[in-house]
Amino acid sequence: MSTLETTAPKPHNNQTPSLWTSVREALRGSHQDYTTGSLNRSILLLAIPMVLEMVLESLFAVVDMAWVGRLGANAVAAVGLTEAMLALVFSIGLGLAISTTAMVARRIGEKDPEDASIAGVQAVVLGLTISLAIGVPAGMMAPRLLAWMGASPAIVATGSGYARIALGGCGAILMLFLNNAIFRGAGDAAIAMRLLWVSNIINLVLDPCLIFGLGPFPRMGVTGAAAATLTGRSIGVLYQFWRLGRGTERLPALARHLRLNVGVMLRLLRVSLPGMVQFAIGHVSWIFLVQIVALFGAASVAGYTVAIRIVVFFILPSWGLSNAAATLVGQNLGARRPDRAEQAVWRTGLYNMYFLGGLGLFFVVFATPVVRLFLNDPAVIPIAAVALRTFACGNVGYAYGMVMLQAFNGAGDTVTPTIVNFFGFWVLELPLAWLLAKPGGMHAEGAFLAIVIAECSMAVAGVLLFRQGKWKRQKI
Repeated sequence: MSTLETTAPKPHNNQTPSLWTSVREALRGSHQDYTTGSLNRSILLLAIPMVLEMVLESLFAVVDMAWVGRLGANAVAAVGLTEAMLALVFSIGLGLAISTTAMVARRIGEKDPEDASIAGVQAVVLGLTISLAIGVPAGMMAPRLLAWMGASPAIVATGSGYARIALGGCGAILMLFLNNAIFRGAGDAAIAMRLLWVSNIINLVLDPCLIFGLGPFPRMGVTGAAAATLTGRSIGVLYQFWRLGRGTERLPALARHLRLNVGVMLRLLRVSLPGMVQFAIGHVSWIFLVQIVALFGAASVAGYTVAIRIVVFFILPSWGLSNAAATLVGQNLGARRPDRAEQAVWRTGLYNMYFLGGLGLFFVVFATPVVRLFLNDPAVIPIAAVALRTFACGNVGYAYGMVMLQAFNGAGDTVTPTIVNFFGFWVLELPLAWLLAKPGGMHAEGAFLAIVIAECSMAVAGVLLFRQGKWKRQKI
C-alpha cells in the first residue's frame, strides 16, 4: 500500500504518500473524497480509525469479563444473561444506525452535506425517543427479566443490580453508537474513533475501582461493572453532542438543523425498520441459544459467555472493516460509481478473511491458555475452551459474511440481510442447536456447533446475493 495514490493534496516532491504517512493521516483525520482516487488508500483511511475504534470497544468487553470472572460463575452468568437481553435492545439501535450511516453517506457522496446533517438530526431524535421508551421499563423490571431468561435465584440475587443499571441505562450505549454512525457515514471515522476511546478508557479505569472498591470508591461487585459502563459512555455521548453541534469538515453543525423533517424521518424509518428486524432476528436467536445452553447449568452459560466475549474482542475490529466497506458503498453509490463500490466490498472482504483466518488458527491451537487468562474456575474452563475452538473454525465464513451483509446495509438495502438472517438464525441455527444439544446428546457443544454452521451458511448466501448486483439500484 506504500504506492497508493490519494485524493488529498500531493507532497511537494509529487511522490505518493508512504504507508506510515497514510496511517498518521487516518489517525489524525483529514478531508478526503472517498469516491475518487486509490481505492486501497480509501479503505486504509477509513478502516484504520474504524478498526481501532472497535479494538478498544472489544478490549473493554474482555477486560470487563476478566474482572467479573473473579467474582464467580453466578456473576459471569448474570452478565451473560443481561447482555442477551441488551442485544435485543441494541438491535433497534443498530437498525437505526445502519440506516443513518447509509443515508448520510449517500448524501455526502451526492455532495449534499446540508441534507446529510438533516438526516443526522432526525436519527438523533428517534434514538432519544427509543432510549427512553425502552430503558425506563426495562430497568424497573430487571429482576423479573433475569428470571424469565432462566436465571436461578442465586444468579438473580447476584445480578439484579447489574441488570437494573445496564438495562435502564441502555440509551447511553445506543446513542453512543448511533451518533458515531453519523460520523462514519460522513467519512469522519477519526472523530468516531476518538469519541469511543474517551468513553471506553473511562470504563476501563472505573471498572476495577467500582467492582472491588479501590480507594474512595464503594465495593459494588458485579453491579460496579454496569455503573462504570454507564458513567463512561454517558460522558462519551455528551461529548458527541458537543462535536455534532460544532460540525465537522464534512458535516455542517447539526445544532442549526434542530427541527423535524417529516419526509426525511419517514425515509429513515423505512430503511430502519427492516434493519431493526434484521438485528432483532439475530439477537432474539441469541436469547434462545442462551436458554438452550442454560439447560446444562451455570457453568455452561459462564463458559459460553466468556468464549463469546473473547471472540468479540477479535470480531469487533472486523466490524470496523465492514463499516468502512458500508461507508464506501454509500458514498460511491451517491457519486454514481457502483463498480467502485463493488470493488471496495470484495477487497475489504479479502482483507478481513486474512485477518480472521489467522486468528482462527491461533484459537484452535491455544484455546485453553487463552481462556485461562480470564477464568480460574475448573468447571468452566473446559467448556469455554471448547466453545472458543468451535467458534474459531468458522472465522473465514464470518469474515466474508459480515462484510457482504454490511455492504447491503451501506447501500440502504436492509431487507436482503434481514431475509438472510431470518433463514440463517431461525430456520437453521435454533432448530439445529436444539437437535444437536438435546436429541443429539452433544449438550452445550451442540449449540456451539450450530452457530458455526449457520454463520457459514449465511456467508455463502450473502456472497451469492451480492453478486447479483440488485443492491446497486437501491434508492434511499
